[in-house]
Amino acid sequence: MPKDMKAAADAVLAATVARTGGVPDSGVPGVVALATDAKGTIYAGAAGRRSLADPAPMTEDTVFAIFSCTKAVTGTAILQLVEDGLLDLDAPARTYVPAIADIQVLDGFCDEGNPRLRAPKREITTRMLMLHTAGFGYSFFCPNLRDYEEKTGLPPIIACARASLDAPLTFEPGEKWQYGISIDWCGLIVEAITGKRLGTVMAERIFQPLGMTDTGFTRRPDMEARMATIHQRMEDGSLVPMPELRLPNEPEVQLGGAGLHSTVGDYGRFIRMWLNDGAGENGRVLKPETVAMAARNGLGDLKVTPLASAIPTLTRDAEFFPGMPKSWALSFMVNEEPAPTGRSAGALAWAGLANLFYWIDREQGLGGFWATQILPFADPASVGGYLGFEKAIYDSVAAARAA
Repeated sequence: MPKDMKAAADAVLAATVARTGGVPDSGVPGVVALATDAKGTIYAGAAGRRSLADPAPMTEDTVFAIFSCTKAVTGTAILQLVEDGLLDLDAPARTYVPAIADIQVLDGFCDEGNPRLRAPKREITTRMLMLHTAGFGYSFFCPNLRDYEEKTGLPPIIACARASLDAPLTFEPGEKWQYGISIDWCGLIVEAITGKRLGTVMAERIFQPLGMTDTGFTRRPDMEARMATIHQRMEDGSLVPMPELRLPNEPEVQLGGAGLHSTVGDYGRFIRMWLNDGAGENGRVLKPETVAMAARNGLGDLKVTPLASAIPTLTRDAEFFPGMPKSWALSFMVNEEPAPTGRSAGALAWAGLANLFYWIDREQGLGGFWATQILPFADPASVGGYLGFEKAIYDSVAAARAA
């Protein structure tokens, strides 16, 4: 680790947890961050506390609910089944999970407030699910789905209930990109094909080859003791610890789109696998040709669109690198132009609801992960810290390469 990288990155973390601007706790309570190249970790650091209600410091082995950072892991399990010849991405998804054929399209609401539903005109495929073009959404980004949940009593996705996945589509499959619960259905496909729970498949085929010992849908007692607390950002900028905001430890559905817990170090191993063309510390996870295929834009002429908030307590309006064209791979966002942080065009990235962010730059051989536990998503202090951290890593690497 170059000395200037450590100093620059440490400074970003320290500034992000600082209380600034006269507003109590206007930074973040605590953060853990990591940067890696293809060979190993080049920076790891922690700052602040796991909870404002507890003096325990944030540490590099802190356990986080990683929410949608789960999606790429489930996507990897799907790709393994494709390699095995057990899954055709372009076959109807009902081939593997017949229940998906019962999902209807929500065409708004009648005057009485009841939802108008109809059958879709085309089949949903697993590729559509991986690309978020199947028509599924999230209620916190889609007013119609929010209203549908309220009208019908459908449980929210974070309940980890099987019924949550019966939410309707909001458009005809294949018509556009919309972020939502599609990867949760991919998790059900993995379970249907393998005959095992998703977490068992991940443990055997992903976590063990990568040496990810602190990742899973269920929190062991030692993981529970290291959990960071989710905080809610209030309107005045202050933060309130919400220890009751935890995913169920024995979920009915192990959500392939949102259910994992992990450490920054473990997720760094997963990022490094993608930098290394599918190779892990203890064995291969994916073939190089699969990684190359999965890392390409799969949307064609469609684009990733900004995410508009429908439930402000869960998320603000969100867009990565506003104005820059972005596409989607299997299953990551792709920035189509070089990013101001130094990230290459064609790099892979995404995030988790409680303001966790990662990137995988295969061209430059760099990746990183930034973990906090704050709602709503797209918290300015969290996002600003993450982007500052990413830029500090690229600037330090560029300086070292130029020396």
